[in-house]
Amino acid sequence: MARTATGESSLARAVRVLDAFTADEPVLRVSEIARRAGLHVATASRIVGQLADHGMLARGEDGSVRVGMRLWELASRAAPTRSLRDAALPFLEDLHAVVGHHAQLAIRDGEEVIFLERLSSRDAVVNFSRIAGRLPLHISSSGVVLLAYGPREVQERALARPLEGRTAATVTSPARLRTLLAQVRSQGYALLPGHVHEDATGIAVPVRDGLGNVVAALSVILPNDDRAASAVPVLLAAARGVGRALRDP
Repeated sequence: MARTATGESSLARAVRVLDAFTADEPVLRVSEIARRAGLHVATASRIVGQLADHGMLARGEDGSVRVGMRLWELASRAAPTRSLRDAALPFLEDLHAVVGHHAQLAIRDGEEVIFLERLSSRDAVVNFSRIAGRLPLHISSSGVVLLAYGPREVQERALARPLEGRTAATVTSPARLRTLLAQVRSQGYALLPGHVHEDATGIAVPVRDGLGNVVAALSVILPNDDRAASAVPVLLAAARGVGRALRDP
């Protein structure tokens, strides 16, 4: 693999270029890509051109750059997430039909939650999560469930870092978060009113595979009122259904 004068591989630089794009900013100028990737503009432009030649990135007529269809195509072949999404989708559709707002499927990636699927309605309550979007584990109901059932070392790393707050209700105290994780493990679900947005309540439950391991979180985002908790039983039933589908594909 080719290496630069600094000893960094060309592949590492290409990954930094791709990492410059976010769910909120999927279209960037080369100068911004260079700044985020820590590269000279000429170097970033050359790498962008090479990636565009292979369909990983695409250039607009105005000089803008976005993620290419080839990269999406390759990502869609990720077998573990694809099989999980396929198993969960029928139950996610039923769940969405019942709650009438947002129903979503998420997994843990390091110390973040990433959303694989989301079904929504036009007049549903506000929701900041999106497909392929990420949030810190401690903020969303899905993330809290995945953190609660995750490895101890992941929990300790999350507890040791500054905990970002989105609203006044977001848990930003390590002691409170530790208590919340224990509560989730005890009751089997997370119910977080107003933690991401004041008007919304997130409720999530764990999805287990055939060995009993928690592999995902199933969640709904509902209006922040006294009726939200009534969705817990249907969520738990849906998660059991996904678990059965994973065991008996």
